[in-house]
Order: sequence, then structure tokens, then C-alpha cells
Amino acid sequence: MFRSRFRFALAVLIAAGCGDDEPPAPCEEAAPRALARCVQDRAAAEMDCYRATGAECSGPDGALDALRDAVATSCVDGDLAAQTVVAAQERLTAACEAESDSLVWRVVGGPQGAVVAGASEAQASCLAVAFDEANALLGETLDAIDECLGGTCDPAAFATERAALEDGAREAITAACPSLSGAIAVDVATFVERAAHQADCVAATAHESVAPLALSCGPENTDFAAPRGEWTRVRVDGEKWGTLCGDGSGYSFWIRPAPEGEPLDRLFIGLQGGGVCIFEDDCTARLEAAPGLFTAEDDEPLSVALVSDDPEVSPYANWTKVYLPYCTQDVFAGGGVTESLGDLELPRYGSVNLRASLQMVRDWLWQSLDGELAAGGTGYRPAEVRALFGGFSAGSYGTLYNYHWVLDDLQWPRTAAFPDAGLALDNGETLGVAGLGAIKIPVWGMRNNLPPYCFDGDCALGEVIVNALAPRLLQVPEQQMLLLSNQRDSIQQGDAFFEVEGDFVNTLRRTYCDTKDLAGIQWYLTSAPDPVHVVTIQPDLWTGSVDGVEMRDWFERAMSDPSSLTDHAEESDYTTRVDGVEPFPCTVGD
Repeated sequence: MFRSRFRFALAVLIAAGCGDDEPPAPCEEAAPRALARCVQDRAAAEMDCYRATGAECSGPDGALDALRDAVATSCVDGDLAAQTVVAAQERLTAACEAESDSLVWRVVGGPQGAVVAGASEAQASCLAVAFDEANALLGETLDAIDECLGGTCDPAAFATERAALEDGAREAITAACPSLSGAIAVDVATFVERAAHQADCVAATAHESVAPLALSCGPENTDFAAPRGEWTRVRVDGEKWGTLCGDGSGYSFWIRPAPEGEPLDRLFIGLQGGGVCIFEDDCTARLEAAPGLFTAEDDEPLSVALVSDDPEVSPYANWTKVYLPYCTQDVFAGGGVTESLGDLELPRYGSVNLRASLQMVRDWLWQSLDGELAAGGTGYRPAEVRALFGGFSAGSYGTLYNYHWVLDDLQWPRTAAFPDAGLALDNGETLGVAGLGAIKIPVWGMRNNLPPYCFDGDCALGEVIVNALAPRLLQVPEQQMLLLSNQRDSIQQGDAFFEVEGDFVNTLRRTYCDTKDLAGIQWYLTSAPDPVHVVTIQPDLWTGSVDGVEMRDWFERAMSDPSSLTDHAEESDYTTRVDGVEPFPCTVGD
């Protein structure tokens, strides 16, 4: 910690000039250096606060003030990608906040500090070493990037130096903290990889160009182009991104940039449904009978109700739309492993495919918005991105398991999630979501991608992960989870292994009552008399009402007036229509 603070102080002195007679460093040197040190110093200060109080710091933020001063001292309007000094200060301080938060939250258990609050002395020591090494790695990597870009840059030599830094971090953390994954979900290799990726994002923010280096984040990492207002299929480079479908084919996704005149940084992200297969017999049968479930090649975007491209139908019609096909039968949870099921070898890459696609979208958006700087645009600012992230059926499960990553790692805090018709309910049996979670979380390589504060078998359950997520929600009003389902849903019932419909409906009702008052958790349960699966793409339900509130209006307010959202459910006539159904154990509409 002393080392990182000393390095920060030294950098500020260099950026600002050590005395009245010494001129400040040029902006292109001072700004990247000051941002790097801001991230390190602010992260160290935040870590101290979490250790001491279990919460983030309050009061003035000296690291941000020092960054502003360094930019003001060394830069003039137009120095940083055609930005004014004030705009550059705003962008760099926002990056410092987001990157330092992400680094710290990965260790302490989210912004709520869920892990550090209950850590034993041994765990606290382990986490301290992990944080210090990650913070040092970030700073040393950024120093190496700056040195390379400031002189004769040899990408091969840089790669060698970088690999040595990462090897050193892995060795140090492993020696002091071999059980890191037991504390915060991620193994040492993944932990180091994510810190290294953050270094790339920081560098891309501070430098107009990082060429000739090929960094993993930023506008120069963009892999595709797409015309506005048109759907474009984007084929993902599996060798670069590590993506794969269940039949061994490559992954692809769809994007429709907002039409001309509409802001690009309003994103609607939809995760396709398609069930789940668990065992050798059902996976083999499904692969033979429905091979399209294991490839992304024949999937096309939906365009009805919530996902309609008609602004008369959906308030999100003119947003930038991303549609993620589902081809791994792992509810977008697989961490990039191949599961052996007897004679069947089945790739489980769902979460990898999702995250690679959204990182590609981030880099494209970054390039697109930075391209507007010369015309007076503000450039890419993650904290200003507004996103609706959700999925249907299996995609609903994927929303539950990946929402935290969109907020904390992708750093899009103004994102609402909408899991529709895949709420991972608990049937109370060994063969159920919780029981299978205990088995499949390690087998599918899920653990690295679950929240650092919820990664055991029970965290496969919607109710458990919702309770774990709620304390970190509502940092901004849009940051909510919108849970949707019809009360009768035979497909969702089967996916969660409920044999009796009445048990499924009762569990849904109990879960609604137990979670509806949690911070940032909102419900909308429709009451169609017959079973319906996935409610947001049913035109009659989209324009219908529950408890006097139309679904379309409810969704529109999720972004336009999020603080006004309330829960909506009705008794309807299920207690007489479906055997065994009991009234809600809490008050609902008529």
C-alpha cells in the first residue's frame, strides 16, 4: 500500500512540476500517469475504509482532486482527443472512480462489502495480499504501457514484460492465498486476468491511441462495424475471445445500432431462451432432435411487444439493440469448459459467450462515441450508458447470474435487469435448481463468473441470488431487477423440476412475497388463465394490465421514472382453477 501511494505522489509531482521553475509534463504524458495513480491511490484508500468500517469511504476524495489538478496543470483545451480540459477532467475522474471501485469490490464482495464484513483473520489477510498484488499489477502494467508508448515501442518486448508481471502476481497471491476462490469465487488466474484487463481499459481511456500495442479493451479493440437502424450479425473470433457453441461451431450475436438522430448509448440487451439439458440422455436426445439449440447460426432477433422495432409498440424500439443467441444449454452460465456426459462432450460456454459479446459491444460503442468528440460529443462514458439487460426463459436464468458483472465489471451502473419466465424457483427436492447448482456450478466452470458474495450451490436459486444482489442495487435509480412471469407457466415449471403445478404457483407466490420489499427488486406477475411462457413477448399481455398497471407503461418507467416503479400481482381465480393453489401469503391486488 505504501508503495502504491508513494508512486501516486511521485507521479503527481512529475505531472504538476516539482517547483515553480520546472515546467509541467506534457498532457499526453501527465494525464495517463495521473489517471493510473488515481486508480491505485483511490483503490488503496477505499480498501482501507472497507477494512476499518466494512463500507466505502465518505468525505472528500483526495485522489480525484489530485487527478483534476494534474490535468488542469498540464493540459489545455483540445489536448485530449479534442476535449476541453473540463470534459477531460470529468471523463478521467469518472474512469478513476469506476476502475478503482471495480478492483476493490472484486475483493471485498461488491459495494456492500459482503465478504470483508464477515471475513476471518486468515481470510482478511488473504484478501489484503490479493488486493495489494492486483493494485500493484495494475500500476506496473500501466507504467510499462506508458513507457512503451512514450518511446520506441516493441510489442513483443512489452508482452514479455507484461507476462512476467502477471506471473509474479499469480505466484505471490497463490503463496499467500491458495484458497482465494473459497473467499470471493474467482481463482487466482482469473483474478489476475481481470486486473490486467482493467489496466488495458485505463490505458485506453487516457491515451488517444495505444498503437502499436494490441490491448484487450478500448476503441482500438473494436472487431466490427454496423450501420445504424439495421440488424447486423456479428461473428465472434473464438480464438481471440474464447467463445464456442455446443456443437463446436463459432458464436455470433446480433446488433442494431440506434437509428440516426437517436443516442447510441441507450442499450437494450436480450438473451435468447431455449431450455436446458442436464444429463447424458436428455442432452443427447436434444442434440439429435433439435440441433439448432446448439448453434447460433440459425437464430434471428425477436421483434414483438417489448422487443418490437416499432416505437409505437415499444419504448425501446429506437435504442441500440443487442440480441444474444443461446447455443450451450447451460442457461448462459457455463464458464468455458467441456462437460463429459458419457459419449457426449458438450461445451458449456454460455457466460463466456455473453461476456465476450458485451465487451465487443462496449469497444464498438467506445469507438463510435469517441468518433463524435470532434463534433462536440462527450465520448464514451460508461456511467452515462443506460441499459435494459434481460432474457427470456433460459435467458432469464442468465440474467440472474450475470447482472452483477454488467454493473461491476462492464461498469454500466445505470442498467436494469429483467429476468422473464426463468426465475430459478426452489422445488425443495434433491433434483431441483439448488441440488443441480451444487453439482453443475463446479462442473460447468460457473464459479469464476458468479458474484464474489454468492457462489455456492444455493446461489443457483433465484431467491438466494436476488437476496444477495439487493444490498448492492439502487446506487442509481435505474439499478433495479424487474422480475416477470405468468403465474401459470408449465415450461418454467418443468425447467425447475416441479411435478405438481400447484406447488410451482405457490412457490412463485411465496417468493414474490418474500422478496418484493427488497431494495431494487420489483415484480410484475401476469394472471393469464392458461399457462403462458415468457410474458414480455406476448402482445396481449404487453398491452394488458395487472393491478391496473399496463406492462408497457411499467417498462417505460423503468428508465424514464424508475423511482416510481412498484410491484404488481393479482390473486385472480387460481385457487379455484388450479388444484392446490393457495392465496398469496401477502397482500396483492384484486
